[in-house]
Amino acid sequence: MQDNKMIIWDWNGTLLNDIKICVDAINLLLNKRNKARIDMYTYRDIFTFPVRDYYIKAGFDFDEEPFEKPAMEFINEYEQMVSAASLHDDALDTLDHFKGKGFRQMILSAMHKDFLLRLVRDHSIEHYFSEISGIDDHYAAGKIENGKKLLKFLNGHISQVIMVGDTIHDHEVAAALGIEVILVANGHQSEERLKSTGCAVVQRLEDLKEIM
Repeated sequence: MQDNKMIIWDWNGTLLNDIKICVDAINLLLNKRNKARIDMYTYRDIFTFPVRDYYIKAGFDFDEEPFEKPAMEFINEYEQMVSAASLHDDALDTLDHFKGKGFRQMILSAMHKDFLLRLVRDHSIEHYFSEISGIDDHYAAGKIENGKKLLKFLNGHISQVIMVGDTIHDHEVAAALGIEVILVANGHQSEERLKSTGCAVVQRLEDLKEIM
């Protein structure tokens, strides 16, 4: 049993397959402003943290309006659409696999904590996780500080912590925390961008079983 090991899972794009919803929601905002739509490929090439930088790449002009306005519009659209998003089709089997191996599992997300908990419960998977950590606002600046709090909470009781995510920011978070990271290439950023980090990249969640 690997009861001294832990996986910190990212949520959006890693466990929850919400990429299409994010593209649809941002295109509604762009249409409203008479700006060019983006497709899935462009989205995965420009999405980044902090998301303010992604909005600029998508075509928003914050000399014309404050970032907070489209950010809240996006959240409102996303919240109306997200019930249509499913977990990645290999997510449950992967969570079961690592639970069976005795891994402790947590979620670390840049989503508002109340909304995050609601979605996890909606998918009936909260029992897999000993901690579910989100942020206190909707602006997705990042999750390094919450990651530090999680590790402090563990107080040295875990010998190995592995982060699993789908963005370069997950690599940055893991580096800041001094832990290993594996990135999954079917989420919010392209495989090419993920490989530029130099860390391990897999195609699907189920591939993690072969390397962990």
